[in-house]
Amino acid sequence: MAVHRSPSHRFSKQAEAVITLLEGRGVQGDAHCGITVKHRSRVARDPSQPNLRQVHLLHAELFDWLAVMGHTVQPGDMGENITTAGIDLLALPTGTELRLGASAVVRITGLRNPCVQIDRFQKGLMAAVLDRGPDGELVRKAGVMGVVLRGGTVCARDLIEVTPPAPPHSPLRPV
Repeated sequence: MAVHRSPSHRFSKQAEAVITLLEGRGVQGDAHCGITVKHRSRVARDPSQPNLRQVHLLHAELFDWLAVMGHTVQPGDMGENITTAGIDLLALPTGTELRLGASAVVRITGLRNPCVQIDRFQKGLMAAVLDRGPDGELVRKAGVMGVVLRGGTVCARDLIEVTPPAPPHSPLRPV
């Protein structure tokens, strides 16, 4: 639906006509691009850990849910690089590969773990992107993270091909 990047560590990212995914690194020109972690809290803990959060994908259907909860959120506002539509990202198993556009491939590594910055963006938004499942487990709705397996350009409105990993499937966990 839309693509975004930001060269600085800001919560929201600006819309772009096209982004370039770099194999093993992430979105060219984005503050989170790199082989090792770039998220500030993770860098503070261990700057040598691998970057499993090179690309943030968020489903546009979340915006409708948030509107019902009283929040106005647009593509890029929650810091995602790629806003999707029509794919239940949160239901995909770990290791699912997404072919974006003509050649780029991203492997889903896990769930985005919402942080306090969400409430700094809009008060109460953190509670709106968290829920409880039938067994009381915490459900995170703030999108998924991935790594770039094959680079390429990605444009708004590009098609996405979903390829789940071979069974058995592992559910997404926060990364």
